[in-house]
Amino acid sequence: MGILFSLGDPARHFWLTRSVARIMGVNLSEAMSEGRLSAQGYAQMVTQCRKCPLVSQCESWLAHSTSEISQAPEGCANAAILNGLKH
Repeated sequence: MGILFSLGDPARHFWLTRSVARIMGVNLSEAMSEGRLSAQGYAQMVTQCRKCPLVSQCESWLAHSTSEISQAPEGCANAAILNGLKH
């Protein structure tokens, strides 16, 4: 039997994913139009975010980030892809 977990609200995590990318200076729509991110890859990012247990920490990080950040927050489920798109 696999591990059971609940997924968070899709809309909330869509916006969290976009917000983390935005504060990093990463435009996900632009990355898709340039072929650096597929629609499936984007959907997988939102799903990964929906599985993340660090939602409160992420929201706090976003609330306290006032300027562009060079890396995704520690523990972010999408850190590798976001950091890759940033650099």
